[in-house]
Amino acid sequence: MRISELAAASGAPITTLKFYLREGMLQRGRSTSPTRAEYGPEHFDRVKLINALINVRGLPIAKVRKILSIIDAPQGDPVEAMGSAIGALPPYDVAHESADYPHAEAAIKSLGFTFDPNFPATRHLEAALEGLDHAGLEWNKNILSRYRDALIPLAEAELVPMKGMDTQEAVTYAVLGTALYEPVILAIRRLAHRQLVETHVPKIDPETPDVRG
Repeated sequence: MRISELAAASGAPITTLKFYLREGMLQRGRSTSPTRAEYGPEHFDRVKLINALINVRGLPIAKVRKILSIIDAPQGDPVEAMGSAIGALPPYDVAHESADYPHAEAAIKSLGFTFDPNFPATRHLEAALEGLDHAGLEWNKNILSRYRDALIPLAEAELVPMKGMDTQEAVTYAVLGTALYEPVILAIRRLAHRQLVETHVPKIDPETPDVRG
């Protein structure tokens, strides 16, 4: 297909496709003349992926380019690739006074997970737990166990499709799953909160006098 047909099929304007080409995010098509190139299904899939990362996930171009580079030249270790992808996703790294993450280290070791100070999610957890501490919100082993018991089965189910994949396929799946499934999880959690509040929390009658105090 020509670039105009690729634009029509993918929903990305020609100017946007040319930008992707200039930035090296989209491979050039097969030249058929000095001014014309043919694009195939692989270009369509790539454009849809870029659009999802930019328009749906809301990532800046530099972060999209980082994720694409991981997919195009995957590292041999899927854990390292996932770490690189997580580093390209919000929340972006928050500066700390030192490389120590005491809150995160205690929580991770309590979970029985591997504590890796270089894995971006470790820094994310430290910042999140610091936020809870500053706000005076509760955080203890019972709450940690609640999150662990809910999230481990979810994580196991998400990784089932990786069985039988080769390294490159597994890395691509892990990276894109991290980038594009997390917003779904967050949205469903928020919808569940709304549903439970709606069905379990009694509404206040504005006509009922407030007898507190």
